[in-house]
Amino acid sequence: MIVQCTEETPSDDLSVSDAPSRPCLVRRAARALVAAVAVLCVAGCISFDHEKPQEASIPLPPPRISGPEPSQSSEHKRLVALFGGEYHAPTCERYLNEILAKLAPVSDNPGETYRVTILNTPVVNAFALPSGNLYITRGLLSLANDGSEVAAVMAHEIAHVAQRHASQRAELEKRSEVISKAASVIQNREKGEEVQANARLTIASFSRQQEFEADQIGVRVIAHAGFDPYGATRFLASLGRSTALRAAVLGQSTSNERLDMMATHPSTPERVQETLAAARQIAAPGIGETARSTYLAAIDGITYGDDPSEGFIRGRRFLHPKLGFAFVAPEGFVLENTARAVLGTANGGVEAMRVDSVRIPAATGLEEYLASGWIDGLQQGSIESLMINGLQAATATARGGEWTFRLAAIRFGTDVYRLIFATRTLTPERDQRYREAIDSFRRVPSEEAAGVRPLRLSVVSAGDGDQTEKLASRMAVTDRPLETFLILNGLEHDGQLKAGEKYKLVVE
Repeated sequence: MIVQCTEETPSDDLSVSDAPSRPCLVRRAARALVAAVAVLCVAGCISFDHEKPQEASIPLPPPRISGPEPSQSSEHKRLVALFGGEYHAPTCERYLNEILAKLAPVSDNPGETYRVTILNTPVVNAFALPSGNLYITRGLLSLANDGSEVAAVMAHEIAHVAQRHASQRAELEKRSEVISKAASVIQNREKGEEVQANARLTIASFSRQQEFEADQIGVRVIAHAGFDPYGATRFLASLGRSTALRAAVLGQSTSNERLDMMATHPSTPERVQETLAAARQIAAPGIGETARSTYLAAIDGITYGDDPSEGFIRGRRFLHPKLGFAFVAPEGFVLENTARAVLGTANGGVEAMRVDSVRIPAATGLEEYLASGWIDGLQQGSIESLMINGLQAATATARGGEWTFRLAAIRFGTDVYRLIFATRTLTPERDQRYREAIDSFRRVPSEEAAGVRPLRLSVVSAGDGDQTEKLASRMAVTDRPLETFLILNGLEHDGQLKAGEKYKLVVE
């Protein structure tokens, strides 16, 4: 999703959705390879979210969202706005609330009222507010394979509410802040920094323990509600595989086996082992309801991946029906649609790209804008005017630190779209690829925009002799369809499927 931006007063950080801000001005550094950015939560608890690769981005003056901010009168409204709005799927909503009705009476706070909201985002996430509002993304629903797995997610969040984890952490943070401020006043700078680092480590350790506690309680609660206690383990295993595949597609390394002591959440392998041990203490495998067929029926037909109204990616092609533009990234690039820009990376991070929009006065020429100082190191002699598919445009090159940039500004109605490519070495071949991508920027006719449909999940039955490769070939996924099929269905690479068993496909 690209939002309209203003350029007059750029801030010193780049926030993608509600992710923590990170310094990224060209003036300050040229560190930066574009990475996929998963959405983080600003309130409540992020419990089953992806272990996200470190974000990095092309070092540019960050755009700012224009227009009114989401209503601050309600935490619920604010969170829903941050995560793409509510996703309405009546059958699925009813099923999730039926699970809640089974979990609440056997939870540690049976008198609490809970309600679940499905969020319209492909990011795998779930969290809860102290009010008892639970939130599950449709990305998480796509990844889960049965009712016991989703029950484990919700029981985990209920445990956070019942144990008042959010308020406990907030109180610890307040105390740590007071201690840190006092240390900075009465002690030397080095000692003060040491106290602050210890405070951060204490908070991280505290949060990790809360996650382990919620996992343990969640396993116990779903077992008491009649669900398979191994549901949490299966879901976390799928989550770990999904995270690893995502990193592989983006050319990033994963560190699931390395424990980050400053992380607020335990690593996925840790949680898999802990929930497995907890389930074994309750019962042997095969005891308890998985509710697989009921769950698959409830999610059959839900949207998968990007919502086209916010722009969508199909391989190297990005199309935004609502804003009415499209482009094709260079060969080898993997794209990621974030709240503020379309990001891309290639060759394991050796090349990167960013597409966003700014609003500049109509009287300001595009050549003048490129030379206005929004990016350091612009090579003045490289500026040239263009016409791209009937649109006014200008392009230039720039150097910043170790990076060389190919820039383009394209006037599109009242907005100007910026296409920025970064590489350590701008060879003629790479520059040609970047310019071809710039030349692909175009208007999307209304009839083409009206015909765009989202991908969706379709639950199908395997036939006699069907193998994973055969069903995976029907997936409307351009990158690694077999691996995606296996992860979505919790399968290994054994090739054989059970005749008559239900499986999830991604279809158009």
